[in-house]
Amino acid sequence: MDRRTPEDLREKVILFALIRSPQSRFLAAEALDELKTLTETAGGRVVERLIQIRTRPDPKTLIGSGKMKELARICQEHGIDLVIFNNDLTPSQIGALEEHLPCRVIDRTALILDIFARHARTREAKCQVELAQLQYRLSKLTGRGGELSRLGGGIGTRGPGEKKLEIDRRRIRQRIRYLKRRLKSIERSRLVQRKRRRNLFKVAIVGYTNAGKSTLLNRLARERVKVSNQLFTTLDSITASVYIRDGFKIILSDTVGFIRNLPHQLIASFRATLSVVGEADLLIILTDLSDRDWEEKVDCVRRVLAEIGADQKPFLPVFNKIDLVFEPLEFKRARRIFPNAVFISALKGDGIEGLKLTLKELAQKEVKYGQKEEPQLCWPSLYR
Repeated sequence: MDRRTPEDLREKVILFALIRSPQSRFLAAEALDELKTLTETAGGRVVERLIQIRTRPDPKTLIGSGKMKELARICQEHGIDLVIFNNDLTPSQIGALEEHLPCRVIDRTALILDIFARHARTREAKCQVELAQLQYRLSKLTGRGGELSRLGGGIGTRGPGEKKLEIDRRRIRQRIRYLKRRLKSIERSRLVQRKRRRNLFKVAIVGYTNAGKSTLLNRLARERVKVSNQLFTTLDSITASVYIRDGFKIILSDTVGFIRNLPHQLIASFRATLSVVGEADLLIILTDLSDRDWEEKVDCVRRVLAEIGADQKPFLPVFNKIDLVFEPLEFKRARRIFPNAVFISALKGDGIEGLKLTLKELAQKEVKYGQKEEPQLCWPSLYR
């Protein structure tokens, strides 16, 4: 009889970050905190975290020989299944690392793609994730006609597309072209739906992953969108008609969450899903005020919006999870940076009526909230 617990069955993982100066240690620790959350979302169990300071990364293995021996020893002692690097790795570096280590090696991008594959539910999301994964895999193929195997399992090997196949460049490119055609067809259907809503005021909720976007949509629209304390639970843009006050109706959309250094393959593949952001009359930039790094998360959102061409959109800053904030100075700091911000708890309902009133006023007046008179988004100077 197998007496192992679900915790015992999870893959054992070591997280590794290479930095070039001691001054970066604090930022690396924060990055590994986020990488730990990503790993747990993917079903892994973090056993150890390692940071190496090295001014010149080794072009073959990224890390030094001494650290390699230490890493191999820890892997052997703890029966590690996987090492995840916070740094981007080349195919040759992954191969060299796996020659020295008794386990698999992936980088942060592969981990995020794996999580997206795990959470893809709709036809569109599955197409978008598979497209991003194939573009990533194509970039990792080495040599003439090199092949990349997907045999095996575990974190970094999941995907909604072809499984347990050796796929060469030609077949990958064929599949990419097919997926792009399917996504264009889906987008045409989406455009027909949007034309019906052309005369309604459209609001898109954007923010860092796990900021509470789906919870807010549920609260405002009384929908039953899946909510989870995991990253990237929502991969599709979910749109609902919302009567906010006195029978006044708007169109509200929830979007995929953003994250720092979001893989460019995902931004490109999810451009159709994120198009609701570009078509919105107003963005709600939702921020978790209980997150000690909320300012950096807001900056990440701004950078992703710039990448998809939506950083000039009118926006309303909304701070969520105020029921978890017990420091008055945090509210003062947020108000100092964003004087017109709205403070809510989407879970408890605090501040929701005030948010509805603000949305109604903006929709009625079509005020370019958060903008100067010239067509430029009025981001505070520290975010420019």
